[in-house]
Amino acid sequence: QVQLVESGGGLVQAGGSLRLSCAASGRTFSSYAMGWFRQVPGKGREFVAAIRWSGSSVHYADFVKGRFTISRDNAKNTVYLQMNGLKPEDTAVYYCAAGLGLGGPYDRWGQGTQVTVSS
Repeated sequence: QVQLVESGGGLVQAGGSLRLSCAASGRTFSSYAMGWFRQVPGKGREFVAAIRWSGSSVHYADFVKGRFTISRDNAKNTVYLQMNGLKPEDTAVYYCAAGLGLGGPYDRWGQGTQVTVSS
């Protein structure tokens, strides 16, 4: 079992940066692929980025390529999402999730952290 807690969200102006962190409890963190997803009210949760358990492979949604970077530190049981060049349309609640593989399924979720980008 793994439990996830996100942090690092907040209010930032367009063009700014934020780094989200997701701290995991449980000794099996390093065996999971980790993903970041986001959701705005009235819409479904959408995929943002994912990283293999070893960190050797990553995958991004097209709308964040070149702006966001996912990374992980298995020694710290933490996965990160560095977000640069933020746009107002990036405003959402961001969730981290643990899954069996890069493509999922993701079955462990954090509570989410709000990111708001002002224009």
